[in-house]
Amino acid sequence: MTAATAIARLKIVLDDVEPAVMRRLEVPLNLRLDRLHTVIQQAVGWTDTHLYEFRFRDVGFGIPDPDWGFGDDPLDARKTTLVDAVEDIGAKSFRYIYDFGDGWEHVIKIERVAPAVAGLIYPRLIDATGRCPPEDVGGPWGYQEFLEALADPVHERHHELTEWWGEESFDPEYLDVASIEEALAKLARHWTRAPRGRSRQKGE
Repeated sequence: MTAATAIARLKIVLDDVEPAVMRRLEVPLNLRLDRLHTVIQQAVGWTDTHLYEFRFRDVGFGIPDPDWGFGDDPLDARKTTLVDAVEDIGAKSFRYIYDFGDGWEHVIKIERVAPAVAGLIYPRLIDATGRCPPEDVGGPWGYQEFLEALADPVHERHHELTEWWGEESFDPEYLDVASIEEALAKLARHWTRAPRGRSRQKGE
């Protein structure tokens, strides 16, 4: 088994959120970190409208942005694969931080590495619980207040947050698994699609 044929099973848990938000995924071990970011966005339910960073111990990977100025500039996630980061740094668990303002932190654990199964396409969803919080709700603490306010008509922020959300209720347990599976399958098809002209060149 090589990195090119190996699959990593990842357990992703969103920190400090109740009810728990968890996703269990299988992804190619040689997946680039910028693509892993896209997979997590689709699997958890974020909208990819903020900056992100992977933290392997004290080493960060993201999209370098000299105008951002959030701590030290991270290494380029587009130039690093999951297997490279794991082998270079020696970490079997790491963090994914999304939206530095709200501070959503995800703990990611590599549960196992195994050969790819013939006939399956990756990335794919294995298990999932919990609905993704709304974007820009204020991080875990803002999300908790959001849930309390929407559930309590006499809460001092009920009207404000209901108007902001646009609905009278929010079910934190609701999860559209079929939509997640289709989004990941779409990514898999797109990333494994042969470049135009390749098959013709081989046949000529």
